[in-house]
Amino acid sequence: MDSAKNSGKELTRRQFLSDTGKIASAGLGAMILTNNAGLVQAVPPSDRITVGCIAVGARVQQIIDSVLEIPGVEITHICDAYTGRITRTQERLGAAGAKKAKVVKDYKEILEDPSVDAVIIGAPDHWHAKMAIEAVQAGKDVYIEKPLTYTVDEGLEIIKAVKASGRVFQVGSQGISTPLQRKAREVIQSGKLGQITMVRAYYNRNTAGGAWIYPVPLDAGPQTVNWEMFLGPAPKIPFNLERFFQWRCYKDYSGGIPTDLFVHLCTTIHFLMGVEAPARVMAMGDCYRWKESRDLSDTVNGVLQYKASTSAPEGFMVNLMTTFNNTSIAGQGFQVMGTEGSLGIGWSNNLEFKPEAVMEDDRWVVRSWPEAAEKAYYSDPKMVEYEKKAKARIAAAKTEVIECKGVNATTAHMQKFLDCVKSRQTPEENVEVGHRAAAVAHMVNRSIETGSSAVWDFEGQRMMY
Repeated sequence: MDSAKNSGKELTRRQFLSDTGKIASAGLGAMILTNNAGLVQAVPPSDRITVGCIAVGARVQQIIDSVLEIPGVEITHICDAYTGRITRTQERLGAAGAKKAKVVKDYKEILEDPSVDAVIIGAPDHWHAKMAIEAVQAGKDVYIEKPLTYTVDEGLEIIKAVKASGRVFQVGSQGISTPLQRKAREVIQSGKLGQITMVRAYYNRNTAGGAWIYPVPLDAGPQTVNWEMFLGPAPKIPFNLERFFQWRCYKDYSGGIPTDLFVHLCTTIHFLMGVEAPARVMAMGDCYRWKESRDLSDTVNGVLQYKASTSAPEGFMVNLMTTFNNTSIAGQGFQVMGTEGSLGIGWSNNLEFKPEAVMEDDRWVVRSWPEAAEKAYYSDPKMVEYEKKAKARIAAAKTEVIECKGVNATTAHMQKFLDCVKSRQTPEENVEVGHRAAAVAHMVNRSIETGSSAVWDFEGQRMMY
């Protein structure tokens, strides 16, 4: 899109959101109302954001549900390689009373249409860099699902294109927009946990669907699936429905567990701890159970070493763990472990703070001393007082539940993106944040492949080896 052609529209939008109190004097003739979630309920037509969806698979269908909750947004164009998703998107938009979106056969038609303000990119990972760069060069603001990249160095190319274009660009790891994770960061940075040296993060499942072996639609076939559109820059191979609908299982289109799940975990860890990237990564992974229809691991463990941060002045380590074969540690979760307590962060609206109530007990060592020395040690007034206070702390230690309520994560994250589209501010999960979170996943995969650690180049913002 030519920026000059769109400058008037952008200026109106910026004025509208940067100072809603000036709406009446600007002659826009609309009142601004907000619901409990703080979402704008009345938006002048001239300030509505028009959005094109590039690929409308399962995740983008969820995003569409959230977009439909936010007034002032209109989905005007859709594109997908499977006609069934197009049909369902139109049904979803129709059920919401929205205007029927224009169906295009090539995503470039969306980028070439000057009426489209922003795009949502939900294509498989191997398409991300190409689509993202072309979108910002076409003058579109971009919301792109994680991971940002299929390879590390693609991130540098996207960053360069975004900076040159001046467009708003947000990556979709939605957790950091929730009240839960924002409160967690507040608790961590308050020092309540003491010195933090370890973070454990996990994302476990135990179903075929959880392992991305999704069902194939009954109508799927050469007439309804555009195989060439799906492949794009990937290796050219014969038509394969399993690869099309279960693409996360294959190296040609995805980095597997690290790029699909660890990216979520690392985005949150970076947000909570005030860090950019780990200095070093070691990882192992293998496929133990879901051996059919995949060439990626179903179980991965990664160890990350971080330098000093806002929340951990001495640095800290991270253990990332995901298996598709057990849910005893269920769903997505984090354990931030400090000398004074631990913070548990899961799927619910609650945080759990567990204080560290411990007492030195060296009796098994002291009993090897001469009996007189042992008695003297434990009868010392300082030791007596210490044990008294320690026992009192242990008795009083209770898990503290911190409640955090708000709109669902996807809606909150989309609202932040749309607010930035209007205000022209840089999103919190911008292109650099997305690059570094995805880079951790690529470092994990590199370590698995080579059996050696992967090292991050902080100056060059890339993987050294």
